[in-house]
Amino acid sequence: MPDFRPNPLSRIPAVDKILVALAKEGGLPPLPQPLVTDLVRREIAEMRGRVMAGGDGVGEFEETVAYLRGRIEVLYRSRIHPVINGTGVCIHTNLGRSPLAPAVVEAVSRVGRFYNNLEFDLESGERGKRGGFLERCLALLCEAPAATISNNCAAALILILKHLANGERNEVIISRGELVEIGGGFRVPEIMAVSGAKLVEVGATNKTSLEDYRRAINPRTGMILKVHRSNFYIEGFIGEPATEELVALGEEHGLPVVEDLGSGAMVATDRLAPIPHEPTAAEVLKRGVDLVCVSGDKLCGGPQAGIIAGRADLVAGIKKEPFFRALRCDKLILTAMQETALAYLEADVGGARPDLPLLAMLAASVEDDLRPRGEALVARLGSSDTFDAGLVATIARCGGGTMPKAEIPSLALEIRPAKMKVPRLAGRLRRLPLPVIGYVDGDAFRLDLRTIFPEQDEALAAALLAVW
Repeated sequence: MPDFRPNPLSRIPAVDKILVALAKEGGLPPLPQPLVTDLVRREIAEMRGRVMAGGDGVGEFEETVAYLRGRIEVLYRSRIHPVINGTGVCIHTNLGRSPLAPAVVEAVSRVGRFYNNLEFDLESGERGKRGGFLERCLALLCEAPAATISNNCAAALILILKHLANGERNEVIISRGELVEIGGGFRVPEIMAVSGAKLVEVGATNKTSLEDYRRAINPRTGMILKVHRSNFYIEGFIGEPATEELVALGEEHGLPVVEDLGSGAMVATDRLAPIPHEPTAAEVLKRGVDLVCVSGDKLCGGPQAGIIAGRADLVAGIKKEPFFRALRCDKLILTAMQETALAYLEADVGGARPDLPLLAMLAASVEDDLRPRGEALVARLGSSDTFDAGLVATIARCGGGTMPKAEIPSLALEIRPAKMKVPRLAGRLRRLPLPVIGYVDGDAFRLDLRTIFPEQDEALAAALLAVW
């Protein structure tokens, strides 16, 4: 007998029908129509695939339209846009690391909007040197003979390795205690392998001696690499040679010594906040290393970039590497880094703190800066039978793979909802037009004021009142 059962695929609506229904209802997020159409087509194709595989899950037409509207809203929220960071993590990698200073953003806006002298010499009227002014600023800031910049610190390390460890002398000596993972699953050994260098591990995880380095040196050795443990620490039965000892060993054998400093501090961190001292690029270079590389968007407080500073001949050689062009920065990053470096140099004249958001955030006083803001927020929220708001002492972190032992005393706005689960409150705040990101602590939701800009306080209060 013929099979008269309905074809389950027939329940899946056509793409055009869905688009008409969505347009008729209106109120969609302001996304270009091609993006909306592409999303609907992909979702409908997935529905067909599930049904053909024997699954079900195809609801009524109205349910499908509502589901797809939700998917469009999720897509819209996934675009890069501002959020309020109440996590207490100052250099939050997932939230864009270091925020840029208003003056930096204005400079980037002007350069991006109009033509600029990126590679044009205004004196001669001919082609100029890309980033020449910035390189001069960075060299002065790092107290180095020369400096240059790449698109991040991993790229900076690759460029150094390609220049110093190649051909018959491609071996790089490094302590086993410094084979770090830098986040996102990327590890120093893998980065070194990409450069073509051969890794030579010496010592043990907890102890490496100068003799370990000495025994590994041979005619194939290209350089000695030291990697600063910026995102973790080792305590207990430990030991390693001083940087000066490695420098002396390098000089004895005619080998350059390079330190990947990573965290990028340019000022004494222990003077900003009650946190440990993080070595600066200038301090490391004074110990005699030939080159140092640091991140621009961590403790430096600038955009994503990798700064290379040190011997002029080595910096010049790195810039001649063919691979340098593939990893160079564009006009916007060069401008942002240029203005960030200028902020440091301008502050150095009077001995003041550079006018950069990250440094101000780290230096903020709990009693003088955070508590008055917190009390104003609590008063603004008022009393309610739906939630209770108060202030609690907490600990903020540097974040971004820097200073893991640093605990910064801070203050958080604590919300205890009476008629809503805390995870639900957190989710609703994340889905606001200006998302609010905090953290759950037991039956309370906390927003650390150290990482919230004072100018965002009013928007934060409005957001908290709106979710009820």
